[in-house]
Amino acid sequence: MKVAIVGVSGAVGQEFLRVLDERNFPLDELVLFGSKRSAGTKYTFRGKEIEVKLLQHNDDFKGVDIAFTSAGAGTSKEFEKTITKYGAVMIDNSSAFRMDNDVPLVVPEVNAEDAKDRPRGVIANPNCTTIQMVVALKPIEQLSHIKKVHVATYQAASGAGAAAMDELYEQYRQVLANEPVTVDKFAYQLAFNLIPQVDVFTENDYTKEEMKMFNETRKIMHSDVAVSATCVRVPALRAHSESIWIETESPVSVEEAREAFAKADGVVLKDTPAEKEYPMPLFLAGEDPVYVGRIRKDLTDECGLTFWTVSDQIKKGAALNAVQIAEYLIKENNI
Repeated sequence: MKVAIVGVSGAVGQEFLRVLDERNFPLDELVLFGSKRSAGTKYTFRGKEIEVKLLQHNDDFKGVDIAFTSAGAGTSKEFEKTITKYGAVMIDNSSAFRMDNDVPLVVPEVNAEDAKDRPRGVIANPNCTTIQMVVALKPIEQLSHIKKVHVATYQAASGAGAAAMDELYEQYRQVLANEPVTVDKFAYQLAFNLIPQVDVFTENDYTKEEMKMFNETRKIMHSDVAVSATCVRVPALRAHSESIWIETESPVSVEEAREAFAKADGVVLKDTPAEKEYPMPLFLAGEDPVYVGRIRKDLTDECGLTFWTVSDQIKKGAALNAVQIAEYLIKENNI
């Protein structure tokens, strides 16, 4: 098994290295690719030093079985055919192909089998906020069809990349030192603040991030579910949180929901209000699952439930989900 990582120097690329090692992913050779800026850099993987190659339109992907790509939508679109030309399965972490009809959009706990039908040799990794939400929606959908979702996200700096995490640290330092605050990666100062904008606004005044949650959820779940999202950047460092309200076709009790979450693949139930036990990003960064808590009946709707989720955006929301897709294809002998 020969595996490639494209965009290895970024936050998600580095997470790919950690996740592949953590999960003892069955590979014989690992090839790393990057831009002119990162080409020549060396990373150690399983005791071996590997030099980053410059991503080019050549035959470097000959013999590659799986290519994990996380170098931005523009790079993915430009290099798609170069990467897949010799049969590599391209598992792409950008927004480039997510809504293409001939590219499956996959969260293994929800629709793993979709990964087998990939006419272009490309599988898309969904947006991080969508991944986290649909993992939690799936067990409820199995009890009663979900008609509507209202969701407010609380997205950590990690969602904007490694440089954004560094900027948040620096902003806190600058504020406490009474220095001018550097603002580069966000629309405004994030330290000691919340920004009710993630990505750019579209014509309907929802942001692209919010519309991703609408469109991607329907594609992944093969559902007519309607999703209305408000995405907020918060000054947490890593791991996103979401407050989710759902309306099902028939009532689902809190007890039924708890039991479904407790049994669900990829979900950890953390819901003991009397003991102040609920998921929080500070304590769950670096963890694999989607954590669910604060499960309640919606007081405005007898068919409504509300709950809170936390998951690591760089891990389950990106690298881990992609690696789980690859693991599923290996298990199914579909590589």
